[in-house]
Amino acid sequence: MSNDHSCCSEQPKESPISHSCQSDSSQAESSSCCDTDAQRIDYLLWGGLLLVSVLYGSYLVVGHSDSVNAHWGTASHTVFELMNTMWWGIVLAALFVGILARVPQALIMGVLGEGGTKQGLFRATAAGLALDLCSHGVLMVGMQLYKRGASLGQVMAFLIATPWNSLSLTIIMISLIGLPLTLLFIVLSLLIALTTGWWIDRLVSQGRLPANPQTVAPAPDYRWSEDFKQRWQAIQWHWSLVPDIAWDGLKGSAMVLRWLLVGVLLAALVRTFIDAGMFAQWFGPTMLGLLATLLAATIIEVCSEGSTPLAAELITRAGAPGNGFTFMMAGVSTDYTEIMSLRDTTGSWRLALALPLYTLPQILILGWLLNSLV
Repeated sequence: MSNDHSCCSEQPKESPISHSCQSDSSQAESSSCCDTDAQRIDYLLWGGLLLVSVLYGSYLVVGHSDSVNAHWGTASHTVFELMNTMWWGIVLAALFVGILARVPQALIMGVLGEGGTKQGLFRATAAGLALDLCSHGVLMVGMQLYKRGASLGQVMAFLIATPWNSLSLTIIMISLIGLPLTLLFIVLSLLIALTTGWWIDRLVSQGRLPANPQTVAPAPDYRWSEDFKQRWQAIQWHWSLVPDIAWDGLKGSAMVLRWLLVGVLLAALVRTFIDAGMFAQWFGPTMLGLLATLLAATIIEVCSEGSTPLAAELITRAGAPGNGFTFMMAGVSTDYTEIMSLRDTTGSWRLALALPLYTLPQILILGWLLNSLV
């Protein structure tokens, strides 16, 4: 969903590439979307963890019906239910982040291919799907891709496909809304990413949008498969990799976890203070509900990880799968931090505003179809 102003604005420097599977702290931290100084306390993470732990423990001790306060009982039951549903997805996600932190950047960049081509567009979309980045981290990587010569269409496809289609959030979405609906959401979001990227690349080729001045032809002698093979053979396999990867995963998942906790607490607030009838009335599977969801997605300042539990609430309680899809996708398209980052990086308002202009109509149409047909 919408990005937080606390996210780092400075682009990360590329670290030297190692031929072993060892990674230093900077490499591990690169999987986090906004790493801060080691001395700085992450109040959002620890505060959210404290509140979730207190509510979870309260339900374990006194339950729902025996709670001192009815609102507290509802909130504690919601936290207990959501955390029991999501815990295995969180564990698998952390392990994936730890592994991904050790993939050299050269291999990632080599996957993208040449901008302005169908192959390059498909590769950028696939990279956005594969990389485990939240909507805070995708900005730094996406802007870096533009500076490295990726076409505007590739960057747009990457931004649209990445924020909640990463493997970690996919696993969590499966645990919350089931495999069939999760797969449908992924297919539709990839369709939006590919359509938008292709559309924008065509406008650039026609001269209606400015091209990326930093685009360079790929090195003719670079062979991704050979590079991958050499790096794979150079990995030194030993048991100490297991705790190292686990620790890297925990550090790299800090940003994901903090916003997941925020999302859980927001979902608890929704269940506590908004009854099911009112929720279904305002955010139900109607055109009014779809527009209300779009407005909420634009206003609410929460990361993609935090939007996941809220989107699940729209699907399960309001019975509106299209609204859940719209809530997750529109938050990316209308996010003012992403728009301003595009403006600062490209130096063009036309390029920055192309993100909401070409994605929102697709999102609303697909959201309406989901509400009508699913």
